[in-house]
Amino acid sequence: MLTRSRAALGVTALIAVGALSLSACSSSGNSGDTSGNSGDKLASTTAASGAPALHDQLPGAIKSSGKVIVGVNVPYAPNEYVDDSGKVVGFDVDLLDATLKVLGVSADYRQEANFDSIVPKVSSGTYDLGMSSFTDTKEREATDDFVDYLTFGEQWAAPIGKTVEPTNACGLTVSVQSGTTELDTLNSLSKKCTEAGKAKIKIKSFDSQDDATNALVLGTVDAMTADSPITAYAVSLNKDKIQLAGGLANTAQYGWAVAKGSALTDVLKQALQQIIDDGTYASVLQKWGLTSGAIKTATINGAQS
Repeated sequence: MLTRSRAALGVTALIAVGALSLSACSSSGNSGDTSGNSGDKLASTTAASGAPALHDQLPGAIKSSGKVIVGVNVPYAPNEYVDDSGKVVGFDVDLLDATLKVLGVSADYRQEANFDSIVPKVSSGTYDLGMSSFTDTKEREATDDFVDYLTFGEQWAAPIGKTVEPTNACGLTVSVQSGTTELDTLNSLSKKCTEAGKAKIKIKSFDSQDDATNALVLGTVDAMTADSPITAYAVSLNKDKIQLAGGLANTAQYGWAVAKGSALTDVLKQALQQIIDDGTYASVLQKWGLTSGAIKTATINGAQS
């Protein structure tokens, strides 16, 4: 479903096993404004583009600072990762930066070591927004709102020459990033195995997606599962070692997490719709090879399950 372009990525993660470990996780902290623009400069751009009304609808603290505090967990290339200079980059970054530009503000990306901590910290107000390839689910919608921006699915990978069928993986060892919907799916598949009298799936979960991919590249697991953009990208960088396994499953949407009741939610949706309509959205997706996941209408809380 989703293909991955290697152009203009420049990421060390997944290129070599040694580089993976080094680039896998930066300490939690403020990586700075990666948009390269000040709030004032963006505000003037917004006024010129005819969207000052959206800027006026932002929460007061964001308008005053010109910044949206964004919690992000890296690495999860190509969606979000840290480049050689320590800057948070990727598809999600490009898309959110373009959306916030419409609002006349910029992102202040804060690296969060624990993926699972981001949504609760959005709820508590530590972050204004969570951007870390979050699947919009009914469970997550119970605590936060999600502005949906891309369709994707779950995709497995396996060693070259090894046939792996995700729906018949009983007894296999499978790597996955902790806190993801893929982990939930693996637990469900494993339960079906044991209920049928077969061996359970041996699940190896990792805090970092790079570590989960490393396990497959090194041959310590039989397969891995991740969001389709991430799996396709990993395969593209390790074509001599791993391949896609099975088809796309459990299609859903990525969403930016925003606290319940925040004025940011609807204005963010409106800004996203503006860049969909003016072609900016399509340009970002084309750059990263994600055009197959494009949406036409920005939505809030569009989870089906």
